[in-house]
Amino acid sequence: MGEEIFNSSGNVFIDLGFSPDEAAVLIMRADLMADLRKFIKARKLTQAKAAEILGVSQSRVSDLVRGKWDRFSLEMLITLATRAGKRVSLRIAA
Repeated sequence: MGEEIFNSSGNVFIDLGFSPDEAAVLIMRADLMADLRKFIKARKLTQAKAAEILGVSQSRVSDLVRGKWDRFSLEMLITLATRAGKRVSLRIAA
């Protein structure tokens, strides 16, 4: 027998069993991390140069690039995005 297939709710974190409030924060964190990785890649920055721009250590940039989301709070990711020249805003959908 094969594995059962479920339709997605549209939020992978809800599908993984997180509460709606936890899932909302996790999706924001994931989106910000992805945007920061794209910023680093698009500008062909070394981790050392990215660390200089973002005002963090090279090891923190390594964590970011490697997707270690558990090491970054939402607040820290917003700070890093702002330092990268990004405008961060929150939209509340009905």
